[in-house]
Amino acid sequence: MTSVGRALGIGLVGLNGYVVEVEADIGQTLPAFVLLGLPDSALNEAKERVRSAAQNSGLPLSRRKITVNLIPASLPKRGTAFDLAIAIAALAAAGDIRPPAEAVFIAELGLDGRLRPIQGILPAVMAAVRAGYPEVIVAAENAPEARLVPGARVHGYESLGSLVLDFGADPINVVLPERETRPSGQADHSVEAEPRSGSLDLRDVAGQHEARAALEVAAAGGHHLLMMGPPGAGKTMLAERLPGILPELDDEAAMEVTAIHSLSSHPSATRELVRRPPFENPHHTATRASIVGGGQGFPRPGAASRAHRGVLFLDEAPEFESRALESLRQPLESGVVRIDRAAGEATYPARFQLVLAANPCPCGQSTGKGLNCTCTPQVRRRYKAKLSGPLLDRVDIQLAVRRVSMVDLSVGAPAESSADVAARVRKARDRQAERLRPYGFGTNADAPGRLLRGALRLAQTTTRPLEKAMVAQTLTARGFDRVLRIAWTIADLAEVDRPGDDEIGQALLLRTAETAA
Repeated sequence: MTSVGRALGIGLVGLNGYVVEVEADIGQTLPAFVLLGLPDSALNEAKERVRSAAQNSGLPLSRRKITVNLIPASLPKRGTAFDLAIAIAALAAAGDIRPPAEAVFIAELGLDGRLRPIQGILPAVMAAVRAGYPEVIVAAENAPEARLVPGARVHGYESLGSLVLDFGADPINVVLPERETRPSGQADHSVEAEPRSGSLDLRDVAGQHEARAALEVAAAGGHHLLMMGPPGAGKTMLAERLPGILPELDDEAAMEVTAIHSLSSHPSATRELVRRPPFENPHHTATRASIVGGGQGFPRPGAASRAHRGVLFLDEAPEFESRALESLRQPLESGVVRIDRAAGEATYPARFQLVLAANPCPCGQSTGKGLNCTCTPQVRRRYKAKLSGPLLDRVDIQLAVRRVSMVDLSVGAPAESSADVAARVRKARDRQAERLRPYGFGTNADAPGRLLRGALRLAQTTTRPLEKAMVAQTLTARGFDRVLRIAWTIADLAEVDRPGDDEIGQALLLRTAETAA
């Protein structure tokens, strides 16, 4: 006679999850533990973790052959999140417990029987709820994050022992870890959210009125931005303050961003939805894999995905390796990153705002008359060529940032604060949302060219400067559409119904401004 126990787990492929049925069969042959279903090395080690955790919880596994099958068997499984489901299925097969048939188990096991938190608990619970399994059992440290998913009924436990007590195990046999003092299933998760550090404010930026205005346009329309200017002009200060004038994320965007950070952060770090747009600032020595995602084994999200719905800032952009920069061209258009590896394929969202900062030359002194510049013309051309034409063509606003003068540094009226700018940005975003909602878009940066040249088409007399620029080959077809998007954003900030000659002129200047300060 054999007996079979069953439990449910979740397998993740990027942010997408699927339900995995865990079957455990106890045979009549010599002791063994066989794990089927294409497990990776970390999952294959679950055999020893489960055996020790069960032993130290007072419910040792059967001494006969245990065969565990992960269904669907044809899909690769990875990670330690299946530990708890395997243990529950094996104990159910032995008749030690009677688990609920519809519950999903997601946790790693320690050798002493404790339930350990895992990365990616938020997308895993989201997948369970979408599949129709809202009852989810996780480690106590993961419970606050798991409860962020609407519709999920989350139960957090400290140990395997406290869990099996609720599933009918004999209390005489069960052993709890020494430090566990909370009652079964009633862990206290009322942890205070980490206090937010003081946000950076635009009032700290001296001068740079043109750059501040361009930053406001970029924030209002979701436009990509290039700032080129000498060292010390304030490019980094401006970029770091962009998230502070962006609107907070709505529920859908916040859930997406939090799910990505759940895959990337410490397993118990997430306690609430991420409402502020994220800011990613990788060093210029970062590899292509660290920026767009990848790495050893199954591909992980990179900085581009962690900046989803926020800002990806590349300081000293020409110093990044060209392959890393060029790999951003596809996500800039599609808003997603697709990574193919031998271990599998993953798709991560990557709808970010790209901000590039660069010096005018390697020494940074070829501004104004450039008398202090030590770079030859060939060196300067080679330096600027590191930012390729196809990449720059996808950057809406290209701005020359001037040196800060003593007049700017002198004591005077304080500069406008981020809160004041953010209020205007919010109003402009609301206007865009109302105008674009019938077409299924949210910001001007998302509006496709067919819409700008169709239902939102401007008068030919208004767009004539753009046509002249295209004839002169100073503006591409893609650039034509991007100037229109900028012009609509300028109109939204000015609270006018449609862009006119002034808005088109300002937008064209922001798009084609000479970047050599």
